[in-house]
Amino acid sequence: MTVDSSTKRRLAIGFITNWISRLGTTIVQLVQVPIFLHFWNVALYGEWMIVSAVPNYLNVSSTGFGNVAGNEMTMMAARGDREGALRVFQSCWWLITFICATCILLLAIVLYFFPAASWLKLHAIGPVDAKWIIFYLGCSVLLSQLETLLQASYRCVGRYSYGSLLKSAFSLTAFAVMFVVVCLGGGARAAALSYALANGFFTFVLCIMVRREIPWIRFGWTHARLSEIRRLVGPAIAFMAFPLGNALNLQGTILAVGYALGPTAVVIFGTARTVSRVALQVFQMVNNTFWPELSIAFGANNIGLIRTLHRRSCQMALIIAVSMVLAMLTFGPWFLTHWTRGHVPPSRGLLAILLLVVIANALWSTSSTLLTAVNRHQTLASWYLFGTSVTVIITYITAKYLGLEWAAASLLISEIIMNMYVLPTSLKLSEDNFPAFLKSLTHYPHSLRPAALLRHLRRAPATDLNPPEESV
Repeated sequence: MTVDSSTKRRLAIGFITNWISRLGTTIVQLVQVPIFLHFWNVALYGEWMIVSAVPNYLNVSSTGFGNVAGNEMTMMAARGDREGALRVFQSCWWLITFICATCILLLAIVLYFFPAASWLKLHAIGPVDAKWIIFYLGCSVLLSQLETLLQASYRCVGRYSYGSLLKSAFSLTAFAVMFVVVCLGGGARAAALSYALANGFFTFVLCIMVRREIPWIRFGWTHARLSEIRRLVGPAIAFMAFPLGNALNLQGTILAVGYALGPTAVVIFGTARTVSRVALQVFQMVNNTFWPELSIAFGANNIGLIRTLHRRSCQMALIIAVSMVLAMLTFGPWFLTHWTRGHVPPSRGLLAILLLVVIANALWSTSSTLLTAVNRHQTLASWYLFGTSVTVIITYITAKYLGLEWAAASLLISEIIMNMYVLPTSLKLSEDNFPAFLKSLTHYPHSLRPAALLRHLRRAPATDLNPPEESV
């Protein structure tokens, strides 16, 4: 199955914008450590990592509807059903708004009555500051769920790369505002407030841009339907397991290490993991690029294109992951020493184990993009939540009794579980078979090589997924 010119062009632009987005995320991750360690001490930074991990669990509240709505809108637009896409947008907009407002109220009540600082074993961050930090960052996390739906508007008209670029620019600016506050002597509470205010402002800006640039996407309740919400409830609830699983996999393991060994161990473990996940950030841009195209192909019932896109995305992710891991094994310890200015001792063994986790993650996470892009991810979500939950428990046990390297090795558990489920399921959905899939990983079509895509991008005329704008 060949890939048509408009798809190639969108893939080429998508690769570029996702590369920029991932580069921005990586820069933030790399820059924040020396900035925080320069203006704060190690204990304060360690506690900041712990307390800022807590609000990420609020991602489970409404991100399911945002992502599921994005998939549904994209598939509907691919069939020419703009009215259906608008119906999904307005229905989910009001639902997400209600859920976010409710969660903010509940968060305020919980923080008022419960001693967060005591539960998290904080000393450098006071009890009052800990509550406000969690509240500010929690509001920021909840607002991001509306951004997910707003980005879906660009995705359903084939402009997902533009939406991704906007999101990256806004996120980088919000982090920059926070870093400026830290450099000016601000503490943890001031940093959290500045970040939350910046994110709130950019969410409002994105609302205005969507309304002006995609006229048929309108805010209101005329097209909102309770039946749409009921239809999307199942996939949306399943989608909520992914941010919860991510929080368990990332912040949950950080908290487990913190409980077992203290904030200093958290800094050592967290910085090594950040370096290892640079590779993961790079190959995940492949997933984000192919995701909308898989939704479009499925909406148009083009099984041949689905199979081709699935094969090529898995192949590219593996190539990038292996290449980046080899580079990190060579330069990682040296980089860790200079990155932290000697504050955090590098461990080659710890880094090697964390990089092995990245390799194990590469194939299943990219293959699962097919399932999530077409809202066939319910069982996938259950397996992911199960795997990450088990991992957090074992991470705590291994950290407490065996040390950091064994804690890092425990992260392989969820990766092995997911590989055993995801690949057979994706091959069945794309009507592929395992021998042909393996063979495809060693064959790279000339037309989809990066250089060929860039040449196509230079000579191809601008195209849009949909016909000219018309009212709904």
